[in-house]
Amino acid sequence: MESQKKVIKATGIMGAATLGSRITGLVRDMVVARLFGAGFATDAFFMAFTIPNLLRRFFGEGSLTAAFVPVFSEVLHTEGEKRAREVANACATLLLLVLLAVVAVGILFSPWIVQLIGFGFGEVSGKLELTDQLNRVMFPYIGFVSLLALVTGILNVLGHYFWPSISSAFLNLCMIGSALLLHGVFEVPVFALAMGVLLGGVVQLALQWPVLRRLDFVPRWHFNPADPAVRRMGKLLLPGIAGVAIYQINIVVSRLLASFLEEGSVSWLYYGQRLFEFPQGVFVVSLATALLPALSRHAAEGNLEALKDSLRHALGLVLLVTLPASIGLVLCAKPVFGVFFLGGEFSTQDLEMTTLALMAYAPGLLFVGCSQILVRTFYSLKDTMTPVKISFWTLLVNGVGGYLLMGPFGHLGLALALTLSSIFNMLALGVALKRSFGCFGVRSLLVLLLRLFLPAGGLAVVVWWVLQWGDWAATGQTVMNGGILLLAVAAGVIVFGVGAWAFRVQEWRDLLQLLGKRFQPRQAPPA
Repeated sequence: MESQKKVIKATGIMGAATLGSRITGLVRDMVVARLFGAGFATDAFFMAFTIPNLLRRFFGEGSLTAAFVPVFSEVLHTEGEKRAREVANACATLLLLVLLAVVAVGILFSPWIVQLIGFGFGEVSGKLELTDQLNRVMFPYIGFVSLLALVTGILNVLGHYFWPSISSAFLNLCMIGSALLLHGVFEVPVFALAMGVLLGGVVQLALQWPVLRRLDFVPRWHFNPADPAVRRMGKLLLPGIAGVAIYQINIVVSRLLASFLEEGSVSWLYYGQRLFEFPQGVFVVSLATALLPALSRHAAEGNLEALKDSLRHALGLVLLVTLPASIGLVLCAKPVFGVFFLGGEFSTQDLEMTTLALMAYAPGLLFVGCSQILVRTFYSLKDTMTPVKISFWTLLVNGVGGYLLMGPFGHLGLALALTLSSIFNMLALGVALKRSFGCFGVRSLLVLLLRLFLPAGGLAVVVWWVLQWGDWAATGQTVMNGGILLLAVAAGVIVFGVGAWAFRVQEWRDLLQLLGKRFQPRQAPPA
């Protein structure tokens, strides 16, 4: 129970920090949409940004975190801080060398990489060339952000979550500033966004240095690839490169297929994906990040029951948050894009198309959330191969589904295929984990889902009713429509919260208890 409280507390800290990052991300996307719209230039930028973003998952916050945190946590708790510093320094040195090689190769072979993932752009004159130029500018970003992932792993294991979680807000701020100040400087205005990405990578990493210095964990040069702990991480890292990045790989497949569709399809999918990732990043990613050190500690101690309890509790929290969030995203898709994006270069057609994308993505939120928790459980057990095997079949489901659905449904079919592959991924991971260490409380999770059914239904009815008051395609009613949207969200949260309390949902009461303690005034010590 104490471990679960620590996980919830850490999730709350990271969730609050990540909320700030996601809000700045929403502002960033609003600025991009209104300045650049959805078309030739934005298609090229989003496709180019896909490549360093994917490699960030490969070499950075995905596979590296999955390999580094369990081993580093074990070393810290069993061999002490001095040994942990040696391991951290050896990993940082080796990672730096690998990243220098990756960045050099990426820039050198950029034309062929871009053609591989954006093959359909070849039919539009100049589109592949622009994508290649943007990719070369942004490619060094993966070096900064991958080093940031290592530093984040160190700080999380040491119990520090806020600054790593808030760092992405500064990436967004750099992109916003560059877009607003530099879009008139470049002959092709979208290059301002690429410069913002590069600057953001530097700033994100620099922000962590004061905390690392205070903890005496600033990475130093220590080349020792033969270190036993580094070798263990390497064995976990190589298969984890494929396993942890599965969702990002699926997005790449979707964008590759979208490059063959009408102009703007890549941008519509991107904007829909960004709104879909808002609740996922604020809660699910924060919970999964906070959970991994706890699961790794239980696994290192051989306490299987405690590990199962933490897993059950985390999955319950995911259900509690993602079920109403999925319903809310479906209902509020058009209102959100209408209030925050419509105007400037973002047309009413863009509004309709991005709405369709988000409505197709939204049901997958629950399944993506559960998958992230299940994958972290495999990593805590130092099993990175099972998610890799499942990822292969998930990719196949997404690729085949997208190819079959894009013909009749266009970009909507690609979004639906990604959701279907997310469902398959979660079910396959759950079955594999049950075979690995037995039952982990699936029946209790189904009971929880039934308890949430009526509160979620009440939320849907209330939100739908309130949203009927707005005209979401009107550009001159932003304030009024924004007020209606805010009222709908608040009413939905209240209805769902009251229903969850009435049906005695323990996870909801745990969250309320944590919030109550968080905002309770501290008593002065006795004189």
